[in-house]
Amino acid sequence: MATNLRLRADAEEAVRSRAAETGQSQQEVIRDAVDRYLGLGGSDTPRTDSDSMIAERQVLPERSAFRELDRAELLHLPSGTAALDLLDRDDRL
Repeated sequence: MATNLRLRADAEEAVRSRAAETGQSQQEVIRDAVDRYLGLGGSDTPRTDSDSMIAERQVLPERSAFRELDRAELLHLPSGTAALDLLDRDDRL
């Protein structure tokens, strides 16, 4: 089936990026994403556990692709505070 698809700018960039990373065409990337979302594909078993959960609608697929953070977006801890201190608190189980 042929169809037109209007993507948001961030989705368009993610498709282009994935196509460049994998060597696939943008069309192949989109078809693969639709197949994974609908639980379709060449084999009866999903490729990963997350594919299974998405196909069974136990979880939703990620809303945006992974992106690197700018240095300005990083969390800066006060002097003398370590990330482990934030995780090792009494209010956590």
